[in-house]
Amino acid sequence: MNKIVFFDIDGTLWDEHMKIEESTKEAIAKLKANGHKAFLCSGRARSSIQAKHLLELGFDGIIAACGNYVEIGDEVVYDNVMSPELAELVVKTLAECKLPAVLEGPVDCWIDTEGFEQDPYVDYLFDLLGDKAHPIQGTDLEIIMEKCSFDNFPHSDYERAKDVLGAHFDFIEHSSEEIFHVVEMVPKGTSKATGIQWLCNYLDFSVDDTYAVGDSVNDLDMLRFVGHSIAMGNGVDAVKEVCDYVTSDIHEGGIYQALEHYGLI
Repeated sequence: MNKIVFFDIDGTLWDEHMKIEESTKEAIAKLKANGHKAFLCSGRARSSIQAKHLLELGFDGIIAACGNYVEIGDEVVYDNVMSPELAELVVKTLAECKLPAVLEGPVDCWIDTEGFEQDPYVDYLFDLLGDKAHPIQGTDLEIIMEKCSFDNFPHSDYERAKDVLGAHFDFIEHSSEEIFHVVEMVPKGTSKATGIQWLCNYLDFSVDDTYAVGDSVNDLDMLRFVGHSIAMGNGVDAVKEVCDYVTSDIHEGGIYQALEHYGLI
């Protein structure tokens, strides 16, 4: 029986320098040669999943934007783009609350030009997207996005943003500190898990035959949902606590070890 394996990207398939280990490449090639399917499942929007050395590994599809975008082969089969009215409310609220943001869409991103001076990821996005990266301030383009991320600082009013936007969004906080520095804001009730569920329904595929590998808090719903959950050795403790299996570190053959453990390669 063929299986589907869902792979997070950052901290799972590649490290902070976007390096993919040779053992990871070999493992995915063997997985596909054995007749199984490999899908990316990322918090990144599709617009920021562009790296050639990642895509050339031959994934069967992509779940992006924390489950709000699904692509099979070259076909977009689901895209939960927020309404213009809600996008306008997001822009207004985050600006008033001094939360510098990246508005993440399937093709373009809109990025605050102030407040990210010490965040190298923003420079990376401008370089990656070229003319598909736009300043939020003064844009005359319709903002087409599925989710957004923002940085929270001591001078920000994060609590007010949650009060205003909490009916529409869930907040994924990437820190255990008192001030959550990086926050992902995704449409209410959506996650990597809902994207996987949508795909399984679309393909008439049993969740029992799904596997997922992750390392971060935005992977928790996915890892709780799939039939078999795998935590990277370099993952956060919260991920390791919910998974069926904890593999080795990303630089120690973690992907290869995990797929071999389950007899997928």
